Amino acid sequence: MKRTRTALAAPALALASLMVLSACGDSDSSSSDSAAGKSEESAKAPEKTADPAAELRRAALTANEVKGFAVKKPDAKYAFATSQDQMKVDKPVCTPLAYATNQLPLGAPKADLVRLATGAKGPGDFTYVTLATYGSGEAKTTLAELSKSIRSCGAGFSAEAKGNKGGFSSIAAETAPEPSGADESLAFRVTTKIEGITHTMRAQVARHGDTIAIYYAVDGMAFTQDRPGNAKVGEAVVAAQSAKLA
Repeated sequence: MKRTRTALAAPALALASLMVLSACGDSDSSSSDSAAGKSEESAKAPEKTADPAAELRRAALTANEVKGFAVKKPDAKYAFATSQDQMKVDKPVCTPLAYATNQLPLGAPKADLVRLATGAKGPGDFTYVTLATYGSGEAKTTLAELSKSIRSCGAGFSAEAKGNKGGFSSIAAETAPEPSGADESLAFRVTTKIEGITHTMRAQVARHGDTIAIYYAVDGMAFTQDRPGNAKVGEAVVAAQSAKLA
């Protein structure tokens, strides 16, 4: 049966393909200088500026750090949009929600990355983790903008990217335990209908200092099995990622 590609709700085609992707891990490398090898000039040189991207990679979950889940980098070719500028949202106030539900960072971070945790309840149990780090104080403002978006977009919104269209029919705030070590957090659910079947996705967003973690859950098998989806964010994923951000 041919299915409509509604990418905002994690399309059946993309989900089916994701299920058969092999896991891929990060290759970490490190180096050190011996004291004897340092010249007088290098010793007097100013300290290197911290690399936000490198720090974020160190904080990201790796392949076997979440019990019951496999963690990998998602394949960008299945993304609804790979950058913020590719996406057009019919209601500007809903733009933060469009980013959060499509593995894009909120606002204007210094660095960001995405990981996909899958498998605790089967091959279609997906929790996407989007990490982004910001300048001093910017993460707090960025999270407030998402909160406003949730309050303002209860009736849903639509978006377009790369010639594909998708949307949600409803958005609602939810309550969830605050992740360990988080300075603040919020949670929400979104729903969409595909061929008359309602699918519910859930998200939890936490701020750890100047870093924001977005957890977005999708019941992938529901799209391919013609049944309602009722995804829940993987608690073990949140716990493991929160520990690394502490």
